[in-house]
Amino acid sequence: MRYVNPIICADYSDPDVIRVGEDYYMVASSFNYTPGVPVLHSRNLVEWELVNHVFDKLPFERFDKVCAGDGAWAPSIRFHNGKYYCVIPFPDEGIYVSETDDPRGKWSPLRPLIVGKGIIDPGPIWTDDKCYLAVAFAKSRAGFNSCIGLYEVDEDLTECLSDGYKIIYDGHDDNPTIEGPKFYKHGEYFYILAPAGSVKSGWQVALRAKDVYGPYESKVILMQNDSLVNGPHQGALVDLPDGKWAFVHFQDMRAYGRIIHLQPAVWLNEWVICGNVRDENLPGTPVAGGEYPVDIATDFRIPESDNFKGGTLSLIWQTPANKGEDWYFLDGGLRLNCVRAEGMLGAVPQVFTTKITRLSFTAETAIGTHFTCDGDEAGFAVTGEEYACVCICRRDGRNFIQVRKSADGGEETLYSKRTSKDKFVIKITAENKNLYDLDYTFTVNGKKLPYLFKAVAGRWTGAKLGLYARNTAKDGQGGYAQFKYFEIK
Repeated sequence: MRYVNPIICADYSDPDVIRVGEDYYMVASSFNYTPGVPVLHSRNLVEWELVNHVFDKLPFERFDKVCAGDGAWAPSIRFHNGKYYCVIPFPDEGIYVSETDDPRGKWSPLRPLIVGKGIIDPGPIWTDDKCYLAVAFAKSRAGFNSCIGLYEVDEDLTECLSDGYKIIYDGHDDNPTIEGPKFYKHGEYFYILAPAGSVKSGWQVALRAKDVYGPYESKVILMQNDSLVNGPHQGALVDLPDGKWAFVHFQDMRAYGRIIHLQPAVWLNEWVICGNVRDENLPGTPVAGGEYPVDIATDFRIPESDNFKGGTLSLIWQTPANKGEDWYFLDGGLRLNCVRAEGMLGAVPQVFTTKITRLSFTAETAIGTHFTCDGDEAGFAVTGEEYACVCICRRDGRNFIQVRKSADGGEETLYSKRTSKDKFVIKITAENKNLYDLDYTFTVNGKKLPYLFKAVAGRWTGAKLGLYARNTAKDGQGGYAQFKYFEIK
């Protein structure tokens, strides 16, 4: 069986992967979106299913509002003494931990391990009855970056045992912006795999030392070379049952997000080299595809569409802030209440978003409006640091179909037409015309609207598709909108 990269054409930034027996588990960044830190499962490293999230709610009050780009950055997942640990950095709060006996089940409430600003990208390792945590630093909070630090923590990840961190590698000269360390032990060496350079045009580095505190020597092990895979950025080294190895990492595709690639990995002269190895002394090159690393076929897929049946919301939906209990209800569709939220759509917390999963596609939803007062509004949007949407809104006791987009720090209405209808089928048709460009148009009830938009990434995320309802009037909540289905073609 052969696979083609990317193995996941969706925004699962900063993947970390482990193998436990015949099962592979992945976690990824979720930033300010909840539920947070997605958990994916595979049997072959190619076909993945979305099975859980580590937490339902960000445990800080400020995330009841949209805090774009903050939240859960670059988590790690490890299995130790029969437990799964997820170590999650919050760049403004510190390093937090959740644990479980079953990644598909309930994860424990987040608990603080290290409190402080700017400490990110934790990678734990257990050795000689001790546990160490490699970390990177966010210059925006810590005042510096391009270094790897080390803490000693207790075996159960409940307490920091060291008096602060020790810098074990300074990458300013050879590997600037080094971050995302993942710790491994192979043979007589400790290895740290980490990206450097930058998210969009950097490379993968391996550090090795015989002592956990170093000194570490470095080697570039994967870079773009003549491939189309820019970066290639942060990921995880995975051991396979047959003794071979693989490397899972992301590529920043701008509006498409940070999509996931799979590389072969080989050990040469006590260094691991990833991708296509043309010369054992040079970095590998990302491959376009290859043989499945594990010869097991599954039917695992990450859902793209949703018929809104059943009593729980699909795992594909996230909101850019902690959910309110009065935001939605599942009853013959997704009922979104017109809860008060003024301002630009990018600051509205009750937008139910899902990741873009294909380079070119049509996304369709059917909306029934049940508005009761002026200010009621519901729509279908492509969101990011810039956005555009089709919405139905109530103004002066009448309903209007509108097309809006963000513009110069505000919002511009491109189209507004009065309507007597209360049911609408809205399509977003997206086309990949250039490597990173996603251009899209809207169709309402079969009429294509003459506006072409270019999707723009969010802060640290790709663009997203969003369904929403709100009320912008001063008297608070009004009616609701019923979304019958959401379908990707």
